[in-house]
Amino acid sequence: MIQHFSYKPLFENSQIPGWSIRFFYEQKRYVAEYYKDGSIKFFGESPAEEQKEKLEKMIHELMLFHVYE
Repeated sequence: MIQHFSYKPLFENSQIPGWSIRFFYEQKRYVAEYYKDGSIKFFGESPAEEQKEKLEKMIHELMLFHVYE
C-alpha cells in the first residue's frame, strides 16, 4: 500500500500538466514525476521490475482521484 502520498504541479502555470509525486511503499521513499500521458519517471531509487506495474497502477488510481476529480 502507498503511504504518505503527496503531489504538486511541476509548473507554476497549472494549465500545463505534470506533477511531482512523493510517497512511501514497502518502507521505501520514492520520488517521481507523473505526466499527463500517464508516464512516470522515478528519481533516485526505482521500484523492482516485479513491483513496478502494480505500483504504477496504484499511482494512476491516486492521481485520478486527486487531480482529475
